[in-house]
Amino acid sequence: MENNYLIKNIEIINENKRYIADVLIKDGRFEKIDSQIENPSGVKEIDGEDKWLVPGVIDNQVHFREPGLTHKADIRSESRAAAAGGVTSFMEMPNTNPPTLSKERLEEKFEIAKRNALINYSFFLGAANDNTEEVLKANDYKTDLAGIKIFMGSSTGNMLVDDFQTLVNIFSKSELLIATHCEDERIIKQNTLKYAHADKASYHPLIRNDEACYHSSYNAIQLAQKYDARLHILHISTQKEIPLFGNLVPLEDKRITAEVCVHHLHYSDVDYQSKGSLIQCNPSIKSFTDKEALWKALLNDSLDIIATDHAPHTWEEKQLPYPQSPSGLPLVQHSLLLMLEYAKKGKISYEKVIDKMCHAPAKCYQIKDRGFIKEGYFADCVLIDPQQDYKITADNILYKCGWSPMLNDEFSHSVFQTFVNGVSVYENGRVIDKNQGAGLRLYFDRI
Repeated sequence: MENNYLIKNIEIINENKRYIADVLIKDGRFEKIDSQIENPSGVKEIDGEDKWLVPGVIDNQVHFREPGLTHKADIRSESRAAAAGGVTSFMEMPNTNPPTLSKERLEEKFEIAKRNALINYSFFLGAANDNTEEVLKANDYKTDLAGIKIFMGSSTGNMLVDDFQTLVNIFSKSELLIATHCEDERIIKQNTLKYAHADKASYHPLIRNDEACYHSSYNAIQLAQKYDARLHILHISTQKEIPLFGNLVPLEDKRITAEVCVHHLHYSDVDYQSKGSLIQCNPSIKSFTDKEALWKALLNDSLDIIATDHAPHTWEEKQLPYPQSPSGLPLVQHSLLLMLEYAKKGKISYEKVIDKMCHAPAKCYQIKDRGFIKEGYFADCVLIDPQQDYKITADNILYKCGWSPMLNDEFSHSVFQTFVNGVSVYENGRVIDKNQGAGLRLYFDRI
């Protein structure tokens, strides 16, 4: 009964409520949640007094770089970092090397994750101009897969989908959630010529501007509405895009959803002066006005999910002069602490943080038995110590790339312990490596 636990007197934050209870974790699931539970024989008891219990974060947009780009990151290293940050499930994007454009490539990734992931996992099948047949085959295994990823307008490698008939075929025939990266390549190319002299990252939001984002998002929404496709637009970054999304119906009933990433909530264009290419990403971090509009849209539920778009590059790669410096930054270890800090400051409620990072991804993707502290659900959860400060240092960064744009930032909370399927994978500053492989494949309740 090594992995059975009784957490006593813990304050639970779950489903917009806060209350004190006991929680029994048994055989990988929440067995019982009640005001008082007697300890069954042999179950390890944890004193939860003065701590909080929250569902594990579900990050639906990460780049763990395996296969092919493992000098930057891999599934083992980044899932360890995620566990240390209270993330218990991830969904990984297809722009690896080779790109994930077929079921065979997907299964290779699933096998790697089965061996090496410390947390739960799923993957996106990538769309390209020439693999529509493979994309539509995914209808046959839609309960096994996060969704279809389309780079609509801008990408690297062979994953730009700019053929209109390909888009029509996918939007009209796919039965899976379609997740899109929306930036318009034509506008970006025009801006690149306009700013041919650009030699620092502060030009990045001028080249990859709000018009490029809006135009692409608008086109994706038009296709989704015409063919009643299930569309999720990733990493919204502009005020201009927000009116495209509604907030009047429950998330479960939305056919078009959107997310915001932590770096677009945290940084603005003024930060390029101090951070430079360390915060260069696609879509770009834009103005303070855009940032504040994103916050407003998050709080009124126009934006549905908070994710990271965790995309590590090596320190040496990031030191290249702009525009040779690659876009993307590592975030998965510190996203929850960052958002809890904003809650501490009154920018957002603690309950809203948990809703947007834990409940909403489970609802949006229809993940089976996860995302909530609920009897019968998998025991993916996090013990938070709200009285223990945490500072990001070079010694406690677990990303393979070894750096964070938030180095030396301090938080008012810390992640004390992370459970994945009832197994303790992180405790009191230490990843429990003997439990490597504790993560399980995610499944989805799709008819």
